[in-house]
Amino acid sequence: MPARLRPGARRALWGVAALTLAALVGSVWWEHRHSEPPPLGPAPAGLPARIEPAAGDGHRGAVDGDWAQARFDDPYGIVVAADGTAFVAEGGASNRIRRIATDGRVDTFAGGAEGFADGRGAQARFHTPSGLAIDAAGTLLVADTGNHAIRAIAPDGTVTTLAGTGEAGFADGPASQARFHAPTGVAVDTAGRVFVADGFNDRIRVIEHGQVRTLAGDGRPGFADGPGAQARFDTPSGVAVDADGFVWVADTGNHALRRIASDGTTATLALHGNEPDAAPSAPISIAIDAQGRLYLGELARGRVLQVDPEGRTHVLTGRDMAQRLARPAGLAFDAWNRLWVADAAAHRVHRIVQVRPQRAKQNLANAAVGPAPDIALPDTRGRWPLVPQDGWHEVVGTLGEVRGNFRGESRNHLHAGFDVRGDVGTPVLVIADAKIASPFAAAGFGDQAEHLVLDELTYMHMRVGRTPRGDALDPRFQLIAGDDGRTARVRIARGTRLRAGDAIGTINAQAHVHLMVGPPGYQRNAIGLRFRNFVDTVAPRIDDLALLDASDQPIVEREDGRLRVPRAGGGVQIVVETWDQVDGNLPRRRLGLHALGWQLLTADGTPLPGFETPVMTIDFDRMPPHREAVRVAYAADSGITVHGASRTRFRYAINNLVRDGRLEPALWDPATLTAGDYVLRAVVRDASGNTATRELPLRLD
Repeated sequence: MPARLRPGARRALWGVAALTLAALVGSVWWEHRHSEPPPLGPAPAGLPARIEPAAGDGHRGAVDGDWAQARFDDPYGIVVAADGTAFVAEGGASNRIRRIATDGRVDTFAGGAEGFADGRGAQARFHTPSGLAIDAAGTLLVADTGNHAIRAIAPDGTVTTLAGTGEAGFADGPASQARFHAPTGVAVDTAGRVFVADGFNDRIRVIEHGQVRTLAGDGRPGFADGPGAQARFDTPSGVAVDADGFVWVADTGNHALRRIASDGTTATLALHGNEPDAAPSAPISIAIDAQGRLYLGELARGRVLQVDPEGRTHVLTGRDMAQRLARPAGLAFDAWNRLWVADAAAHRVHRIVQVRPQRAKQNLANAAVGPAPDIALPDTRGRWPLVPQDGWHEVVGTLGEVRGNFRGESRNHLHAGFDVRGDVGTPVLVIADAKIASPFAAAGFGDQAEHLVLDELTYMHMRVGRTPRGDALDPRFQLIAGDDGRTARVRIARGTRLRAGDAIGTINAQAHVHLMVGPPGYQRNAIGLRFRNFVDTVAPRIDDLALLDASDQPIVEREDGRLRVPRAGGGVQIVVETWDQVDGNLPRRRLGLHALGWQLLTADGTPLPGFETPVMTIDFDRMPPHREAVRVAYAADSGITVHGASRTRFRYAINNLVRDGRLEPALWDPATLTAGDYVLRAVVRDASGNTATRELPLRLD
């Protein structure tokens, strides 16, 4: 048997190896933290990069201590002092500023509970702090998003309020009277001027000599270059200042990189590159290196982009899943010109280093990225997103099902969530207490996929924050009027608290709620939330088990009731057509399977070596992160194959491996067996553990 057909032992060995490698990477990093040789001069653009661990184990929490055991909750902003000490601003339930010492130890520098209070260390209070900056004197500047204020922290940990009243709004003037609305980004120049990305005011503000003024933006979301107040931004989230005094803005809603001159004139840098998807998607963080190159962290695609002054873009990290971050909300360079990343949705802090071929030790593997695989699921208490929250609702879609597109492709993508049927206009309810963590949480206005990201949960297919008539559900949702006076957008600020049972929208024409658990690329199966009164005693049904040759042609010749399979045919696909139901669903409702695999048996039913238990090759405990996974997990003719068909065909290619973040197409090679009679058994299982099998007698010749 090929080694890949015995995954149990390989997974165990791989797990040990991965843990050992992660420890090695971390220990090597800290060991060489101050012993690396001097840089070899400016790194050229476009070098490959690796990701090193800095702190955090991928679980959420506020745990101080050694870097590998420390925990963070929504680590958003980051800055590194001249001596190499890193500071991290945390939102979530933490609301504090953490410190990572040069030896890797993590402690709390200021804050510790949600509120608005000045004071020293733990006496201070923040509300969802976001961006960080540090001035020449070592004073930290904090964009205190939930308090609508800019705070300052002296080197001894004493916190004061630099500007803002604590109330959302807009007002220039004396710093103590100025008002901001959900500021998320902050930067400081060599003269001590503080620049603020004032997200929900769609302005870039300046704090100087005790006064606050607007540098650019007219206060309405939009996209326009021009002088000062004629420019428009859409939820600017990140801000940085270069050596020439230009202010650079990660303009999240416009998917753009903007530049502001000292007189407030705003321009958009045209980005281009030789790589696919060179343009940024919803950039939320920004940093500048010693060579004047810019770096952007994306909200949902998990990439960090490098941009040279001419606008040439290079994907620094995130081309593949080994480097995909969850939400790189904070970027900062240290004195050694190394890029630090606060990955908010993964609860980790990383460092990105461009790999120089001159240094062999830089060829170490990437650190673990994304949230920990066994991170705790949200505490929903089994609630449903519809009334009654403790009742029963029909489930109409599960994670991993094949989906087509509107262009007729039946295998376009995998379904990433859990669908609960509901009538159009029905209120959608929060299922777990949470805070808005994203600065751009409501998206897709008016589209069938309109959605709201509420911490770890995404609720889709609804009119976010609106009744069926289009009125705001409550004041937490900001309805933005377009130039025609009609609602064109809905926003809800980072730091906004929502409680279980709160209405957050109404079902749109899709007639169901689509729930996703976890950030893009790291979604978990929502069935693990254990919805109340959800019962599944129905075993899956297998309609067909077939073999196809390497050219997708069915193998159909039989002899003595056995399928004749040539051993020298170049490999075989094993395709099982199967589907599932749950108790209470309509009989016509077909759902996808949770796990699938196969066994090889002798003619008398004895498992072959390596197949003592079924080899489960496909598992949808979590969402496969690869775009091509749909064509690996599913055979041709899967999906809705005829326009207008009411039934989806789930034809799984169980010879391929799609599980645990791995994607390995692998034909079964009968040539590894001697000629003779065998039995192929397909095994399919739903999320409740109900199992079905089907056997296919084979004759290999």
